[in-house]
Amino acid sequence: MTSKISVSTHELHRHLDGSLRYQTLSDLNKEQHGTPLPSEEEIRFFEGMGLADALSRFKITLAVLQTAAAVNRVAAEMVDDAQTEGLEGLEIRFAPQLHQEDSPDRIVDAVLEGVAGKATLILCGLYGESPEILDNLVSIASSRKGVVGIDLAGGPAPSHEYQLEHYAEVFQKAGRLGLGRTVHASEGRSPAEILRAIRILGADRIGHGTTLLDSPEALDEVLQRNITIEACPTSNVHVGAITSVQSHPIKAWISRGVQVAVCADNTLFSATNIPRELSVLGLDENELAYVNRCSAQARFGARS
Repeated sequence: MTSKISVSTHELHRHLDGSLRYQTLSDLNKEQHGTPLPSEEEIRFFEGMGLADALSRFKITLAVLQTAAAVNRVAAEMVDDAQTEGLEGLEIRFAPQLHQEDSPDRIVDAVLEGVAGKATLILCGLYGESPEILDNLVSIASSRKGVVGIDLAGGPAPSHEYQLEHYAEVFQKAGRLGLGRTVHASEGRSPAEILRAIRILGADRIGHGTTLLDSPEALDEVLQRNITIEACPTSNVHVGAITSVQSHPIKAWISRGVQVAVCADNTLFSATNIPRELSVLGLDENELAYVNRCSAQARFGARS
C-alpha cells in the first residue's frame, strides 16, 4: 500500500474517521477506554455489506476521536500517509459535530493544526440532520482559510425529518461565500439524486454517482456543468453499489467526457489508497492522465 504512482494526483474524497491508521486506533482506544478492540480485519468493510452496515462501523473510530488532541494526531498522520502515496494534494472531510467532547470550531482548528497547511478540509453535514447544524459548519468554514468546502454525507432515508431540499439555503450561502460544494449522491441509488444535488444544492462535485449513466438527463447535466464525479471504486463494491471494481463505470464515464477523480474514501475501512485504486481499475496511460488532470482541476481552492 506504499507504492508510488507514476503521475501525481489529488485526493478529493477521504474521510478522517475512516482513514486513520489501525495502530493509532488501537493506541487511542487503549489510552481512552482500555477495552478490547476488534482486529483490523474484523472492522474492515467487506463486499456487498450495504451502506447502513458500513456507516455503523464509524462508531468504532468515532469512539476514540471525540477530542481535539485525537483528531489532531489523525490529521497529521493522514498528511504523512498521503505523502507516502505520492499525492500532490489532499482534501480531508469530516463532520465536526460528531466529535462531541470539544466544540465543532475547536475540532476544526485541531485538524487544521494537524495538517499544517499540507491539506485542506471539507466539513460534512449529514443527511437527516437539521439544516442549522450545516449552517453552523458554513459559519466555521467561512472564517478559516484552510476549510475549502462543505459536503452532504451519508445517505438519504424516507424516515428523515429533513430531506435534501431542506439544505438548499445553506448550500446557496456556502456558494456565495466561495466554498466548494460536494454531495454524496446516487451511491447505487437513483440518478435523480444527482440532478437534485446539482439543481437544488448547486453541487460542484458529486461523491460516488455510480448510477449516472442510467439517466441521459443526469449525464447531460453533469457534462454541461462540468461537474466532477468523485469515484470511490473499492468503497462502492463494499457497500453494494456495484458488484466489482471491474464493473465500475469509470471507463464509460471517461469515454463520454465526464470529469472524474479517483478517490479512496476510507483507507482504513476499505484497506486502500490512491495507488491501489488506480491499479485495480486497470486504467491505461491516457485514462490515468485524464483522471489525474480532472482531480487537479476539480480541487476546491483555498480562499484568500
